Amino acid sequence: MSETQTEIGPRIGDQVFEALQASILSGEYRSGDRLRIRQLAASLGTSVMPVRESLARLEEVGLVETSPHRGAVVKEFTAEELLQIYSVRRILEVEATVQGAQKLDGAGRARLDEEFAAMEAALDSGDASEYLDHDEELLATIYSASGNPVLVETIRTLWLRCRAYKLVGARREIAADAKAPLLKHQRRLMDAVDAGDPGAAAEVTEESFDDAVRRIRAGLGA
Repeated sequence: MSETQTEIGPRIGDQVFEALQASILSGEYRSGDRLRIRQLAASLGTSVMPVRESLARLEEVGLVETSPHRGAVVKEFTAEELLQIYSVRRILEVEATVQGAQKLDGAGRARLDEEFAAMEAALDSGDASEYLDHDEELLATIYSASGNPVLVETIRTLWLRCRAYKLVGARREIAADAKAPLLKHQRRLMDAVDAGDPGAAAEVTEESFDDAVRRIRAGLGA
């Protein structure tokens, strides 16, 4: 195999993985949708091998599940599974908030304003996926200031696992023209950062998880 061939293989595999991941995170493929390898390969203009490998990678990060009879499907979460994910997220994100709020510099603070403005614009255009992208980047800016990349990477992985649920919730709020709840915690979090009060910032993060758990229990309860 030539050097060119060895370089192309991994690059195609990454492109297929990123395309499938983006389709799941945007809601194009919804929870429970079957992911047929040959159809995906045809639509992406590639062979079945990179698709099969990408589905295995997506299963590793919790976006896809496979079974002998159904093949690969977009992961569906029960209320109990979501609550477990949110329980772990709460522990990690409260800690990341405390650490990050103490160390965020001026450039980081300016980035919060940029992401918040982008969130507002996404809501005005009715784009729930774009809203979530900027919401996560706002939080990641604070969390990254902690100086603990392992903490941030772990949080991002958990975000991926519950993205489909978050997308449904954001779309529901947008459809009901209830955009204020999608911005209130972020605004208060930024105020706490401005006040130099990591304890208040942690309280905002905890309250956001309290609200999320209530929504999960109300919408997905047994």
